[in-house]
Amino acid sequence: QILELTLTSRNKNAEEPIPMCGVPYHAASNYIDTLIEQGYKVAICEQVEDPKTTKGMVKREVVQLITPGTVMDSKGLSAKENNFLTAVLQQGERFGFAYVDLSTGELKAAQLEDEEAVVNEAAALQTKEVVLCSEIPESLQMILTNRLNVVFSKQETLEENAEFQFLTEPLSQRLEKVVTGKLLSYLAITQKRSLAHIQQAVEYQPDHALKMDHYSKFNLELTQSIRTGKKQGTLLWLLDETKTAMGGRLLKQWLDRPLIQPKKITARQEMVQSLLDSFFERADLQEALTKVYDMERLVGRVAFGNVNGRDLLQLKSSLEQVPLIAQLLQGINRGEWNDLLLELTPLDDLVALIEAAIDEDAPLQITEGNIIKDGFHQQLDEYRTAMRNGKQWLAELEANERQATGVKNLKVGFNRVFGYYIEITKANLVNLDTSRYERKQTLAN
Repeated sequence: QILELTLTSRNKNAEEPIPMCGVPYHAASNYIDTLIEQGYKVAICEQVEDPKTTKGMVKREVVQLITPGTVMDSKGLSAKENNFLTAVLQQGERFGFAYVDLSTGELKAAQLEDEEAVVNEAAALQTKEVVLCSEIPESLQMILTNRLNVVFSKQETLEENAEFQFLTEPLSQRLEKVVTGKLLSYLAITQKRSLAHIQQAVEYQPDHALKMDHYSKFNLELTQSIRTGKKQGTLLWLLDETKTAMGGRLLKQWLDRPLIQPKKITARQEMVQSLLDSFFERADLQEALTKVYDMERLVGRVAFGNVNGRDLLQLKSSLEQVPLIAQLLQGINRGEWNDLLLELTPLDDLVALIEAAIDEDAPLQITEGNIIKDGFHQQLDEYRTAMRNGKQWLAELEANERQATGVKNLKVGFNRVFGYYIEITKANLVNLDTSRYERKQTLAN
């Protein structure tokens, strides 16, 4: 009903027919997005064996579980909004609270004192999914469901994975380490792929920012309109002149957690003032930032294994702006930009590699091929030549093998069992170098 598909069945004449319906594979992502928006989880199953080498039923496995908090497809993500997955663990009166944005790698944790703090933090994050690492009061579950419409994933039996100890090292509280470890274990179980882009956990103190409950933020329309629930008409909408998706997400976080520490407020004001005092440099900086794509999510897709050629070209374009941005900031720096400048390291080798390898007209779908440039990889060039000029390539291969072996009646053939093979008569076996060829079959007569 949700996808407006007709339900059919397999073995419809059997006593217990199997209900089923399907969608075109190439359009699956659109249907998955619809289900996720409705709060469902989607298990992706794929063949894990080669049908050509397997007898009987081909083995299939769940290769990924997509949930509201683990969306990676850019179509299902808002450019200037994070998609946070949250974990909650209660011990006594206190709560361990951790959250991660799988698409950007951001990972943070805190220790909260009561249920109200959990609700306020979850509301500030606009989290869509909460992993319950322990039993929590039913009253808290009701509030999270009714106010925030979150999806719960109950995982009380989750174990911490030693593989992620490095990511939790910066955390000082045991409760923070445990809840963060369980959150990472949940990601490992559901995603079944590299999480190398996840950053080391950052410990944050909720009382270091201005405390506002969910209702106050809602009534002030900081990030959501009371009437529509959207960004338009809010303070964020009014202030957002950011040039990048990353800047848009950061601005939203700043509004959700206003600073109250004088030292941090002063440091931010000094950075703003230096930009106000430098009109031409500011204009050049804005121009450079318009050429920077969403590097956080691009790097996430690279690590996740679902990057395409266009993504890599966008990454190259973004990295090409780093030296200019660093130069512009250095020109206006009076000390307030020192920490940021230390992090702006040019990656010339990576830019050169992408430039040399990725075709300028690379398609969106990696299954279409034509991502790697001709001339970058010798073996790939040979395969492409064979594909584009197959008959000519096979004729040349046959001629080369005849010359190499001295067997004038050598033939290159093909069948479904062996694929392409070389055929010679039994009398010519003595002319073959056995270290160069592998015998597959001998025919009688």
